[in-house]
Amino acid sequence: MVNRSGSLKIVNQHVPNLEVPLLDHDNSKDKVRGCDTLTPYESAGLIQTLCFSWLNPLFALAVEKKTLDLEDVPQLGPSNSVFGAFPLFQTRLLGASSQVNNNGNVGGISSRNKVFTTQLGLAKAYFLLAWKEIIWTALLAIIYTLARYVAPYLIDSFVQCLNGVEAFENQGYILALTFCTAAFLEVFVRRHWIFKMQQIGIRLRGVTTVMLYNKSLTLPSWSSQLQDDQGSGGSGELINAVAVDVETVQGFIVYMHDSWLIFFQIGLALLILYKKLGLLASVGAFVLTLFFMGVNSLFMTWQEKFQKKLMDSKDNRMKLTIETLRNMRVLRFQGWEMIFLSKIFQRRKVEMQWLKKYLYSSVVIEFLYGIGPTLVALFTFSSCIYMGIPLETGQILSALATFRVLREPIFLLPDTLSLLVQAKVSLGRIASFLSLDELQDNGSEKLPIGSSDAAVEIINGNFTWDNSLSSTTATLKDINFTASPGMKVGICGTVGSGKSSLLSCILGEMPSISGKVKFCGTKAYVAQSPWIQSGTVQENILFGKDMDQQRYDQVLEACCLQKDLEILSFGDQTVIGEKGINLSGGQKQRIQIARALYHDVDIYLFDDPFSALDAHTGSYIFKEVLLGLLKEKTVIYVTHQVEFLNTADIIVVMKNGRTVQVGKYDDILVPDSDFKQLVGAQSAALPSTLDNNRVSPVSVDNTKIIVSNKKVNVKVDDEGEAAGSAHAAQLVKEEERESGRVAFPVYWKYITTTYGGALVILVILASIISQILQIGSNYWLAWATPSLKDVKPVVSGTTLVTVYASLAFGICVCTLVVNSLVVATGYKTSTILFKEMLETIFYAPMSFFDATPAGRILGRCSTDQSALETRIPTLLENLISFTIQLVGTIAMMSTAAWEVLIIFIPLIFTSIWYQQYYMPASRELSRLSRVCEAPVIQYFSETISGITTIRSFDQYSRFQSTYMKIVDAYSRPEFQVAAAMKWLLMRLDAFSCVTFTFLLVFSMYFKDSINPAIAGLAVTYGLTLNGNLSGVIWCLCHLETKMISVERILQYMTIPSEAPLIIQENRPHSSWPLRGEIDIRNLHVRYAPHLPLILHGVTCTFPAGMKIGIVGRTGSGKSTLIQALFRVVEPTAGCIIIDGIDISSIGLQDLRSRLSIIPQDPTMFEGTIRSNLDPLEQCTDAQIWDTLEKCQLGDEVRKMDRDLDSNVHENGENWSMGQRQLICLGRVLLKKTKVLILDEATASVDTNTDNLIQQTLRHHFSDCTLVTIAHRITSVLDSDMVLLLSHGLAKEYDSPSRLLQNKSSSFSELVAEYTSRSSNSVAPN
Repeated sequence: MVNRSGSLKIVNQHVPNLEVPLLDHDNSKDKVRGCDTLTPYESAGLIQTLCFSWLNPLFALAVEKKTLDLEDVPQLGPSNSVFGAFPLFQTRLLGASSQVNNNGNVGGISSRNKVFTTQLGLAKAYFLLAWKEIIWTALLAIIYTLARYVAPYLIDSFVQCLNGVEAFENQGYILALTFCTAAFLEVFVRRHWIFKMQQIGIRLRGVTTVMLYNKSLTLPSWSSQLQDDQGSGGSGELINAVAVDVETVQGFIVYMHDSWLIFFQIGLALLILYKKLGLLASVGAFVLTLFFMGVNSLFMTWQEKFQKKLMDSKDNRMKLTIETLRNMRVLRFQGWEMIFLSKIFQRRKVEMQWLKKYLYSSVVIEFLYGIGPTLVALFTFSSCIYMGIPLETGQILSALATFRVLREPIFLLPDTLSLLVQAKVSLGRIASFLSLDELQDNGSEKLPIGSSDAAVEIINGNFTWDNSLSSTTATLKDINFTASPGMKVGICGTVGSGKSSLLSCILGEMPSISGKVKFCGTKAYVAQSPWIQSGTVQENILFGKDMDQQRYDQVLEACCLQKDLEILSFGDQTVIGEKGINLSGGQKQRIQIARALYHDVDIYLFDDPFSALDAHTGSYIFKEVLLGLLKEKTVIYVTHQVEFLNTADIIVVMKNGRTVQVGKYDDILVPDSDFKQLVGAQSAALPSTLDNNRVSPVSVDNTKIIVSNKKVNVKVDDEGEAAGSAHAAQLVKEEERESGRVAFPVYWKYITTTYGGALVILVILASIISQILQIGSNYWLAWATPSLKDVKPVVSGTTLVTVYASLAFGICVCTLVVNSLVVATGYKTSTILFKEMLETIFYAPMSFFDATPAGRILGRCSTDQSALETRIPTLLENLISFTIQLVGTIAMMSTAAWEVLIIFIPLIFTSIWYQQYYMPASRELSRLSRVCEAPVIQYFSETISGITTIRSFDQYSRFQSTYMKIVDAYSRPEFQVAAAMKWLLMRLDAFSCVTFTFLLVFSMYFKDSINPAIAGLAVTYGLTLNGNLSGVIWCLCHLETKMISVERILQYMTIPSEAPLIIQENRPHSSWPLRGEIDIRNLHVRYAPHLPLILHGVTCTFPAGMKIGIVGRTGSGKSTLIQALFRVVEPTAGCIIIDGIDISSIGLQDLRSRLSIIPQDPTMFEGTIRSNLDPLEQCTDAQIWDTLEKCQLGDEVRKMDRDLDSNVHENGENWSMGQRQLICLGRVLLKKTKVLILDEATASVDTNTDNLIQQTLRHHFSDCTLVTIAHRITSVLDSDMVLLLSHGLAKEYDSPSRLLQNKSSSFSELVAEYTSRSSNSVAPN
């Protein structure tokens, strides 16, 4: 950390696990740490700092390497690193907030009251963090402005010198030297001013991002604050806050001085006009300027409203996109991905309506400010002529130079005010997020180890999921509970009874209405739904702890993970995809258990982890973990499998949020009790086939022998390559990024997407005409006015004003045309490219989503898309405008002194050479910045989903430190990009000043042979040379870096598609499948070409109308077989035939819509109960109610205020896991197809509910082919046939009775293990 003196303590430390979300995993330790040296900026001398030459080594490296990596980019200095800036910012923010959190830790977790943050408080904290730099840059801005007005003030005197009227000898040359000095000082000061503001912007972006992250760590795991009445809000808003709002605030900070500097510049301009043209002209110009500003303030108010609505609609679109990407596998199974795509497009349509209003309000603002200087000049000169004030060439040129200097800030003011509006909206959103209620103290008290007889104790506890302290609706009521050290406590009950909630209140995740929670010792938590980080298996198990090889091996053995690691290509160094996408459900759960075991804590909380494990593995882990490694530990475990309860010291039976029974197994197993019903359901679930084929129980020791004898054979695939060989590759790879120049086809695609590029051509033509009219109007004024007082004017004042007014009208029309066409081009192009990209992503194979973290897709849907909508069109317009203005400036200067062309030629070539030298570094740093942005979003999103696990392990400090490192990794290339641009512009400015000097010298030297008026006009244009040349190069460079966003979007428009949704010439009959026979022939499946085979030639037939059970240990290929059936993964070899049709020959939509599945992970979507059951809106209310009754959810839904229209929050967070599974059952009951797949569908429900589900399925799907993957043997024992998979092979396939008769069959061993533990639980001890 950084101490108060500013010395850096841990900037260069390697944070364990940081490589997980960053860039790639090959040599990632170096890449995450980056270069071990601080940026040379920190130690640069005065000359190096002034000239930005401290960047030279990086430029040379970029030219040499072609591609820069993060390790090539130096670390930030203490003041710009979040490690140095964040503690100061937090102190300032808490001081500016209405309530102070006294927690002294950096971003420490507060469970007390919220800190109410306002927009003003946040802005004040920003100012206090960088007030010295802000004041210093304000001083630089004033110097810059004064330097700009030197030439307009003195140009009149210079024209007099050209006419031969000098106040003293060599006055003209002295004025020329003054002009050059002021011109160089102007640009020199501006470069350092803007660079310093960019530093502040990067710093404030970093600390705000970290503050948002730390705030997310303090929010309740299910926060009703993030949901409005319609269930809106949630992670989409959080991601937008990080991806868009923080960037918006940063963008404004860079140009914040422009918002007040414009008034200082206008004041100076009016002073010069008063001096040169008199009081009337200056007053008139002032009144007209105020009029323009007043009109624009009205439009700015509208624009602020449009911006807020735009951001809200963007939130809604992003939230749905996140939810869709998170559940893409489920959507593929159901065939719903196109429905959700259309929903995203509907929200995008609303977003685009607000975007269109916002953009066209910008057109009006830019138009008014664009024509402002011209109309002010027209009004000023007309007033002078009307009042009879004589006008001379010097006065005209002085006024024109003043208006020309004023034109840039007035022209940029709309952008500045637009940034101000956006920043105000974004600041309000950030402030409101930072003001959300934090996780309330539920009365939990952590006691010192050994100070209490109870490890966990709840006294008179009443708890609610409503985070509001005023809530009186208790979810858990009258809870009294005590667990002594070393005690094993089993918690059981029906679905929705409050079992998981009881664990949550012990963890402190559930707000307390009354009562106390006490715990003594450290704790670890294993969630019901596994949370796995992106990273290696080893990193997920260690979870920030140092490696203890003996403990590690012991944990792997206890969790049956050693055999899985032998199968995985890279063992425990295998990189797990996002949310553990490349692991089975059982493997994810066992890694979670291993994580808890490795931390060797005092209290373990298990939320039904055995439901995701097959019977054999679950039994083994129960004995090895709970009765073995943890025999001396306090363990509180929720389970639906009552066979695991007979070894518990105390059993807690939950019902309707209350503890209805607490005691030992025998004591609470009394007639008519709730526990008796649960055990009775277990007994009833064991069918008569077991009584006739009863096998001897298997002891703990026998279980060990069975597991250890199951050797893993690494199969050889068709090419003869071992599945675990070194040729295999990690599933999640480094994000693809181009190298070298942004290719011309990228530009061409962007330009020609809308009307074949016709609009861009019209923009160029309108800009050329506007520039010609601009030059013509100025030339007309210079030519038509006399150079001296006693010279007669060439034309009358009326003619002068009439012609100038006509030209001014033409300029106005062209300005409006250009602005409108640019907005139309950007709007239309961004709409088309977004639609094409999203469609391509949705048509992509599932392997793309497995290997691609959602952060990469979301980055393209948010930040990159915003660049397409607003930044790139503006840059394109500015590039065209600056280029045409530069050509016009060169033409005007050459008219006065053609010798200047001799200087221009080397100037242009030198500028191009420097730009080419600069671009490799700038381009690669920009690409690197885009790549480094994805982990910022990814890690944030990942943390939100695992917040309960993180807090239960007391790991928030490590996650904060890791995230700060990630944010710094994003800021490092951004800092270098900002400096690199100033390095280039500084050199271009010097060349422009040299050229301008030559123009002034030539004008004085050849003053006798040139027209003083034309020479004076050329000088006024020469004053803009710096701006025009720098503007062209700046726009070129920035356009190329912003075009990387187009490049990244185009990358995702070339993703290979999965098979067609519909093949018209091969569509099955509407009644297919009529019977439901499934014939699997020599099926080989792998998830990617570089990954090993999962299924090795499975061959079997599922007869029509029969009930098929599929069993096997975790990772044997059960779920893979189901994915092949739905063609989520295509067969490498072999085929699947349903009712005589090879499923590979028909469209995916035709296949998936004719099959039904209840997936392994129960999924609900934000919306209503109705939309979750019937997203296609094909069923009546009566049918839906009937289905809810069959699913045992009718009474639960009737209790809700809005019945079928009751809200379902994001991820179904307001429903229990078991209830979500019942909703999934309801979907298939409504769909009713001939083939139904149950992929461990009853894992999250109690045995009694499982029996009811099985009865429902038997009754309603009696004539259907029912394929069941189950860990509970009771779910498959009454099947007609059982398929046992082992390491991707069909090891056994026969009826359950025949398999049970063979005592040596693997199925018999599996059943023996299950009946052994079941009989132990049912029989009295």
